[in-house]
Amino acid sequence: MKRPSKITTIVNEISQNPSTSNIPIRPQKIRKLISKTPVNNTNSNPVNPHNPPKIVKPLTFQGEIDLALQYLRGTDPLLATLIDKHRPPTFDSSTPSPPFISLAKSILYQQLAVNAAKSIYNRFLSLIGGEESILPDAVLSISPQQLRQIGISQRKASYLHDLADKYVTGVLSDDSILEMNDEMLFEMLTSVKGIGPWTVHMFMIFSLHKPDVLPVSDLGVRKGVKALYGLNQLPGDLKMEEVCEKWRPYRSVGSWYMWRLMEAKGAKATSSNVDAVAASVEATSS
Repeated sequence: MKRPSKITTIVNEISQNPSTSNIPIRPQKIRKLISKTPVNNTNSNPVNPHNPPKIVKPLTFQGEIDLALQYLRGTDPLLATLIDKHRPPTFDSSTPSPPFISLAKSILYQQLAVNAAKSIYNRFLSLIGGEESILPDAVLSISPQQLRQIGISQRKASYLHDLADKYVTGVLSDDSILEMNDEMLFEMLTSVKGIGPWTVHMFMIFSLHKPDVLPVSDLGVRKGVKALYGLNQLPGDLKMEEVCEKWRPYRSVGSWYMWRLMEAKGAKATSSNVDAVAASVEATSS
């Protein structure tokens, strides 16, 4: 009988009792798996707690104002001092008016004191047959002379008719206004006669409750930015965009605190038009 070789004997012993082997075995498969496993790097950059939210809801959504204030406190220490001094913003969360009514009302309220604007608007309601009758066709059926008889200037009458005409011809609609992004909405609404950047911004903030609107042409907001950040002169559009960039995506809320800042300084006149807009929205929604 053939005796096993010495090599065969050693291999058998190793297989039966591997712990007795002095031969190093390279764990190739294990090393390969480890090389593909991601390493937990404790020196990686921590998550920035002030990263802007990816999804921002209208300011009337429950809890959205609280999220905005928390975010702005973390991104702007100077603005945080105003947030702590003044009450939080409030926006009417009742059923909003259709955009056409809100825009028509914005035109009628332009550059008027609140009481005077309310008086003219009430006359307009009597003429057209109530707020539910403020429709594009109905507005076009009222002549400029009829509008002048209730205190609406010839220029504003032409603005109302141009707005109504753009609805009738399909350039604008309530649905399209609600679906447009901010840039497109601004472009389309400023194509209406008498609706400029300021009116669009106020409509976006107080009627649509959009969170990230910076009314760069509003005197109160500009004065507030100048005072808060110690600027030497009133900021222009580009400077406003630069300084208020840290407020994104809640520039509407930051602007609201600029109005409060100027009111606290006694600059009532700077926010009178804003008060008129807010009053018009509240009256329409009530």
